[in-house]
Amino acid sequence: MERLTTRLDGLVLLAPAVHGDERGFFVETYREDAWAAAGVSAAFVQDNHSRSRRGTVRGIHFQTHPGQGKLVRCARGSVWDVVVDLRRASPTFGEWEAFELDDVHGHQLWIPVGFGHGFCVLSDVADFTYKCTNVYDAATEAGIRFDDPDVGIEWPDIELLHSERDATAPRLADVRDELPFTL
Repeated sequence: MERLTTRLDGLVLLAPAVHGDERGFFVETYREDAWAAAGVSAAFVQDNHSRSRRGTVRGIHFQTHPGQGKLVRCARGSVWDVVVDLRRASPTFGEWEAFELDDVHGHQLWIPVGFGHGFCVLSDVADFTYKCTNVYDAATEAGIRFDDPDVGIEWPDIELLHSERDATAPRLADVRDELPFTL
């Protein structure tokens, strides 16, 4: 496995070895010791799986107290995966970084507590999986607008499909002082 470069401190982008031939492929998607050696040392307590169609945007979501770290990957298709730094004391607060995750390369992204997360489906259909450090809690669910002009995420130039919740989420400036995340 190879650890790839990220711009935002705290993110870990991994490129597991994909073994393939004319029959298909095999990839190890998680092994505690190997992932810890690469910088992902977390206890996972919940796995999630979503399926979405082309253009679907999910995010920008996060959990507040105690937060939720996520190890994400695209198991089928491809997505434009976006992370926003929500750690108020961070020199990159409010900045975003994006990665294309797909079922060919098998790259995975570790998103620690303190980051907002979202993605847009690039393929006709995408299956997206998450390993989470805390269970989902509706009482601590939060988000910011996926199209917040102050954050300035550059989404793919395709028709974007989003939920009402994501379209009406607050702007980062409106929730900045409420964010519990520090470095």
